[in-house]
Amino acid sequence: MHRSLPALLGALCLSLTLHAQQAPLIVEHGVYGVHLIQRTIGTEEYNITDFGTHRELRITTKTSDRGMKHTVTTTLDYLPSLTPTRLEQHVGTPAAATAAAIDNSSLTEITGNKVTVREAETSRTFLKPAIAFTGFANMPAAAQMLMMRYWLHHRHPLQLPLLRASAKALPVEIRPVGHDVFTVKGQIVRLTRYTVSNLIFGREVLWMNDSERIAAIMTFAGGLPQEEVLDEYKSAFDPLFQSGVSQEMLDLAALTRSVRPLASGTFAIVGARLIDATGKPPVDNSVVIIRNNRIAAAGPATSVRVPPGMRIIRASGQSILPGLWEMHSHYSGVEFGPALLSSGVTTARDCGGEFHFLIAVRHAIDQEHQLGPRLLLAGLIDGTSPDAFGLFTAATPGEGMGAVDLYADAHFDQIKVYTQIQPDVLRAITEEAHKRGLTVTGHVPAAVNTFEGVADGMDQINHLQFVTRSMVPEDNAVSGQPTSQNRFTLADLDSDRAKSLIALLAAKHIVVDPTSGWGEMAGHPRSIPTATFEPGVNAAPFPLAWRYDNIGAPTKDATADEAKFHARMSANLKVIDALYKAGVPIVAGSDTNLIGYGLDRELELYVQAGLTPLQAIQSATIVPARVMHHDADSGTIEPGKRADLVLVQGDPLTNISNLRNVISVVTDGRMYDSKALGRAVGFHR
Repeated sequence: MHRSLPALLGALCLSLTLHAQQAPLIVEHGVYGVHLIQRTIGTEEYNITDFGTHRELRITTKTSDRGMKHTVTTTLDYLPSLTPTRLEQHVGTPAAATAAAIDNSSLTEITGNKVTVREAETSRTFLKPAIAFTGFANMPAAAQMLMMRYWLHHRHPLQLPLLRASAKALPVEIRPVGHDVFTVKGQIVRLTRYTVSNLIFGREVLWMNDSERIAAIMTFAGGLPQEEVLDEYKSAFDPLFQSGVSQEMLDLAALTRSVRPLASGTFAIVGARLIDATGKPPVDNSVVIIRNNRIAAAGPATSVRVPPGMRIIRASGQSILPGLWEMHSHYSGVEFGPALLSSGVTTARDCGGEFHFLIAVRHAIDQEHQLGPRLLLAGLIDGTSPDAFGLFTAATPGEGMGAVDLYADAHFDQIKVYTQIQPDVLRAITEEAHKRGLTVTGHVPAAVNTFEGVADGMDQINHLQFVTRSMVPEDNAVSGQPTSQNRFTLADLDSDRAKSLIALLAAKHIVVDPTSGWGEMAGHPRSIPTATFEPGVNAAPFPLAWRYDNIGAPTKDATADEAKFHARMSANLKVIDALYKAGVPIVAGSDTNLIGYGLDRELELYVQAGLTPLQAIQSATIVPARVMHHDADSGTIEPGKRADLVLVQGDPLTNISNLRNVISVVTDGRMYDSKALGRAVGFHR
């Protein structure tokens, strides 16, 4: 039977209508600015496409951080109920894929109740919980936006499990904590502020508008503070950031209330082995008396009497040392405080962070007695290249001097110069810093070599690589820069150039913090499990454990790669030993290594290099106190000094690794249990 022409036309119209209804339609689009330490480094652009039966969130994140360009694509498929069905992430582009990019790809697939997840080299299959969302280690803002919508539409569960490749992953905890009102393009905008725990180490702070779009996030990336702000709200970046800092101070106050001191005021620590870091022999069965926040007496029990009625803390089998100094931290969140204290760190130098956060957290610790080590701050200044790092840059000597004055007026302790600074600006910075009573540390700028950096006024050098690079021949065309062939050549300590550099550093008392542990962590082949050289990873909260278990260089030939790695580490340790023996001040710092434990590893490497355990301990006590001009008040256990102490099980003079066995810490006269401090931020010692 043949249909009439009108009937055929009607059927065709219906078919076209149905096809139009099913055609993919972009229903949402947005762009976030990505900032590292408040400096714009890229964008995150997203589209949400409606396919009728499901929706797709597609995100492209493009960043350029200090010359390192990254493109990350993330695709999330989900049902109209916001239930995720597939999440995929690729680092790098197909045209420029590397082994590292392939290793870092991730995929989650959900079929019915079965979930299969692969992240880097780890995978597992398991049953899906009734309420759960997908997620990876570095979730873009738009992916978190979908997570937040899922959480809101599922009645705000106290805990939201994330479908991760590791069964150790903790559920996310989302808490509404307040509202903020801003003026954006002449309009009053009200945002709801949340904290998100367990996605990263510590808490994120994020804001959502009434349309359930994330307006901004304060988070971390690679151990450094990162911010993302939706383009519509970029004019409100500064007030958003200030609100986030205020929220972090509220979080710090809550952490402080959660861990009460074991002792404070006046008390005596009795029975420990006293290692006072002065160089004197250790004292067995010692007595250390604390009055308020000062050391009132310290010595053998036979000569230091405990007054009647004074509270006594028994410490038999333990060693008592000065509180440790972490000389290369990037203090990126309030959770760093308890984590560092838990490891015995009572003073930390920040080597480049967020200006207003650092000032606020320093005040909270110093003036309000919130949890954290005493903070010394090095203000970061870079050149104006597109590859610059941090918020404050200087293209001219005048701009460099202005940046120094900004930091000096904010009572920073040092200036940290960075790679892109030009020689004339470097000289202006060091001169102004010295006039203002500040020393200058940092990276040796690319435009000079280490000899020239010292001549231009640098007092200290961060990272051993900026010493070893100037021990190899230069490319005559570019001052200070090793040739492409010898950039990674191991230093020849017998060469005239190496001997001259070491003699110069010793004569000028140039301080070096080698950060060798971070070099080991970031550079080890992935064929070497992290826990074999950094057992602290087993005690770390999941976001940190995951990061450090999966960090390192991709392995092509395990035997060859491991041999090269060990040769490089051995050569660097020989340089440290040579510097130390020549009289160059060595101070211990871990950079973005595992928080707290990274300092332990640094000292273990110094002992491997040839320092005695006591000399290694001094590199994290009296030597940094001296070079930072705090040795009259800190760095040793002597009457009149600050009561900053650490008690460890065993004797670190016979085994430096006993520094990992922290029992308790005294910070500014308040004694805390190490395990309680660690538990407060997810560590389990």
